[in-house]
Amino acid sequence: MRIGIPVYDGFDILDVTGPWEMFRWAGFEQELVAQTPGLITCNGGMKVQVDQGFTDPAQPYDAIWVPGGDPAALNPLMYGSDRTYLDYLVRQAGTAKYVTSVCEGALLLAAAGLLDGYTITTHWAFIPCFIERFPNVKLADGHPRFWQDRNRLTGGGISSGLDEALALIQILAGTPAAETVQQMTQYYPDPPVSSQIPQTNSCPLPPLAPPSKATVEA
Repeated sequence: MRIGIPVYDGFDILDVTGPWEMFRWAGFEQELVAQTPGLITCNGGMKVQVDQGFTDPAQPYDAIWVPGGDPAALNPLMYGSDRTYLDYLVRQAGTAKYVTSVCEGALLLAAAGLLDGYTITTHWAFIPCFIERFPNVKLADGHPRFWQDRNRLTGGGISSGLDEALALIQILAGTPAAETVQQMTQYYPDPPVSSQIPQTNSCPLPPLAPPSKATVEA
């Protein structure tokens, strides 16, 4: 099994490294890929080396795994004039068996038009963004850790990627394989605190720029 992980400056490190560890124990082949290969700076400052570029030839992936990141990093990818990242997602979605995201990586899939008509989950803080900007995407009730709708698999906030990765392993390799990975990583969560997911009504992304005068007149 091959997993393609398109990263960018400002992506959330646990969205990638936690699932990477799960996929590694499952024996999956994984590939970090970026628009410009080289050192990519994660949200928080850690750097990772990425050798594969979007234009480099690659075998089809069984799944693409889209991480979330800093809102300041997401905004230009979603709304900037350079749509290279979104176009890459569209190309890969045309051949991958599964299209997946964790945390607010779902916003990138939505901006690429890949979640229209699907039910998804995402980080609780970004739910208002979907309500305001992506009305054709349905949100699952109850903040599930992951949600599958046909060949779309989405995860909640950051650490949810661990659960989602096990779900993808189960889908692609079967329940015994997922159980073995759970055992080898000793993934039996028992956090020392018990808080509640808060309610929020505002989208953390920067406000959308108003249309230019030329656009309005057109």
